[in-house]
Amino acid sequence: MCPTPLNQSPEAPALSVPSLPSQVPADYGDVRAEFAALISGCGVYALGGRAKIKLTGSDQVRWLNGMVTNNVRDLAANHGVYAFLLNPQGRILGDLYAFNRGRSILLDTDQSQLEKLLAIFDKYIIMDDVEVANISEQLTAIGIAGPNSREVLQAAGIHLPELNSLQFADATWQNVELTLLRSDNPSVESYELWLAPENVTHVCEALAKAGGLPVGAAAVELLRIAAGIPRYGQDIRERDLPPETGQDRALHFTKGCYVGQEIVERIRSRGAVHRQFAGFEIKTSDTSVSLPAPGTKIQVDGKDVGEITSVASLLAANGERPVALGYIRREVGAIGRQVSASSTELTVVGLPFIKL
Repeated sequence: MCPTPLNQSPEAPALSVPSLPSQVPADYGDVRAEFAALISGCGVYALGGRAKIKLTGSDQVRWLNGMVTNNVRDLAANHGVYAFLLNPQGRILGDLYAFNRGRSILLDTDQSQLEKLLAIFDKYIIMDDVEVANISEQLTAIGIAGPNSREVLQAAGIHLPELNSLQFADATWQNVELTLLRSDNPSVESYELWLAPENVTHVCEALAKAGGLPVGAAAVELLRIAAGIPRYGQDIRERDLPPETGQDRALHFTKGCYVGQEIVERIRSRGAVHRQFAGFEIKTSDTSVSLPAPGTKIQVDGKDVGEITSVASLLAANGERPVALGYIRREVGAIGRQVSASSTELTVVGLPFIKL
C-alpha cells in the first residue's frame, strides 16, 4: 500500500529522474510493495527514458498529419493522440504521442527510437516549412500512477484540474513551470509531469512527502504488462501491421492520406487480419518453474499459431499470477481457448489483465 501524507516513512528512498533509461534503478528494495503502490496506492517513477521532439513551422500540422496513422489535423489545443509511423508497405517503423501545444507540436517517444525517427523525419521534410528539434535535454518527465495519485498531487500543493485522457494543462508550482498530463493507461489513474531537469529533485521530494512511493523500472514494467500495453521494439516490431496490434487508438480511418495508409485501409475493408495481439494466463502450480521466454512459439495440436512477446509474474497479495502478451492467429484466438508454449499450458484471456 502506498504511504499517505500521514504515514509517509522518513526513510523513504529519494527518486530522481535519470537522463538515460539504463540509469533507472530496477527497484528501490521491494518490487512487490512498489507494484502494489501503482495499483492500489500511489507510485512515482522516472520517465527519463522518454524523448521529447518539438515541431514548429507553418506546415507542421499538415506535414505530421501525412506522416502518422492518427488525426493530428483536428487535434484540439492541449490534447494529444497516440500514433504509429509506417513505411510505404504499412509496417510499423515506430510509435509516438503527438501533443498540440498551440504554436508547436510536442512528440513523445522512447529514447531507443529517437535517432531512427529523426532520420525518417529528415528524409520526408523536403520543401515543407517544418523545424524539428530534439529537446530531451531541456524537458523531462516523471510519472505518477495509482488510485491515490490525485490526492498525492494535491497534498504536494500541485493543483490538478479535471483532465481527460491525453489532455494536459500548464501550471506554476513554487515558481516551477510544470505541465500536467493525464496518461492513457486503461487500468489505473495515472499522470505525467513535464518539467525542466533541474527542477526534478525538488518536485520529487514534495511528492514523496505527500505520500508518493518511489517506484523502479521493474514495477513499472509489471504495470505495463498488467495493463496489456504493448511496447515498441518488444511487442510491436517493424514486421507487424497496425491492425494486428489491437491498438485501434493509434488509427484514424477518415483523416486522409498518410504513409502506409493504403495497406491499412485495404486490411480494414477486407477484414484480412490474420493474427491478433492477445493476453495469456500461464497455468503453473510451481512458481519455481521457468516461464516461457519472449519469442517462444505458441502451438495448437503441434502447429505454430503465434508467439509470446512479453512475460511477467504479476505480484498480488494472495500470490503470483503468471501472464504473457503475444500474438495468435485469429481462428484459434478466442477468449478461453487453451493453447501451449514450450510444454506450458496457456489460456487466451482479454486485456487488460487488471482494471481498477
